[in-house]
Amino acid sequence: MLYFYKMKYLKKFLLLLFLGLLIFVANIFISTGFFRTIENKFEGEIIKKINLPGAEDIVISRKDSFAIISSTKGRALPSTNEEFGGLYYLDLKNDNYEPISLTADFKKPFAPHGISMVKMDSIYKILAISHTENSHSIEVFELNGQKLEHQKTLKHESMVSPNDVKIIDEHRFYYTNDHKYTKGIMRFLEDYGGLSVSNVVYFDGENYTEVAHGIAYANGINIDEKRNLLFVASPRKFLVKVFKIKDDNSLEFIENIDCKTGVDNIEFDVDGNLWIGSHPNLIHFAEYAKGNKKISPSEIIKINYKEKGDYIIEQIYMEDGTEMSASTVAVTFGDLILTGNVMDKHFLILKRTPN
Repeated sequence: MLYFYKMKYLKKFLLLLFLGLLIFVANIFISTGFFRTIENKFEGEIIKKINLPGAEDIVISRKDSFAIISSTKGRALPSTNEEFGGLYYLDLKNDNYEPISLTADFKKPFAPHGISMVKMDSIYKILAISHTENSHSIEVFELNGQKLEHQKTLKHESMVSPNDVKIIDEHRFYYTNDHKYTKGIMRFLEDYGGLSVSNVVYFDGENYTEVAHGIAYANGINIDEKRNLLFVASPRKFLVKVFKIKDDNSLEFIENIDCKTGVDNIEFDVDGNLWIGSHPNLIHFAEYAKGNKKISPSEIIKINYKEKGDYIIEQIYMEDGTEMSASTVAVTFGDLILTGNVMDKHFLILKRTPN
């Protein structure tokens, strides 16, 4: 009789375990956009493909009509060799669109990821997240015309897995960590289970302080300076998280914007709308990043954020990855859109059809 009861409870336990595993797997597929239909859409044309690998982030100066691009070959694929990526200057005053290397003389290992730029007098200050073998840093540069000078390297224990950065002024910035764990089962749960444990860190020129946490894969970050709002992309949850910047530069959570796509870097247009390069199918993207698929879908969305609970999300661009795989950023310049990616061989300049 005792054996019978033991077997009965064992069967129940195994059934519950199986159901739990089934729900976990189903949640992964549903929450990562696996079943989403990819339909090519864009009201405009591709005017140029620029041969620059892994153009993951792009920032722009509309006043001086140029863009800065971070480029790293083989960004997502594992490598035992140090990467020597670079920052590139793109003159937008003519239609040649030929990128100029700014870091050709920067001899230390450098694999730029997220970048941010601010103008101070006649000089631009640029911050670049860099990932090298067993190391993360934020590299600080000054740009004068088309001459880039390296100022210093910032490292800190809080830089567990830095992804993107938003500069405020000469000394202060925010940055995101897209993971809390670097390996093991907890890393797996962050990637596939959507464990919300990554964060945002604020640097005041002397101290690093965590100002937001409980985020699933904190990614792109940017600030609406007119309204003192900070936006953080959470691609694993398909969310853009909205925060109010308080007087002490800590953050007060306002709301989540459900974008229904894997949002990446965040940029603003002249009207204050958010433009975001996105990954509509994260499972497909993960396989592409591992080298198991040749292409991965790209999507660009625009968010007109008015106030809490009042916003409009518009799909601007969608394609299966044939033209460019795994979009990460979209920056507007007049009727142009510069859109980059994780590790494709080129990035695109799009031209919108006038309404």
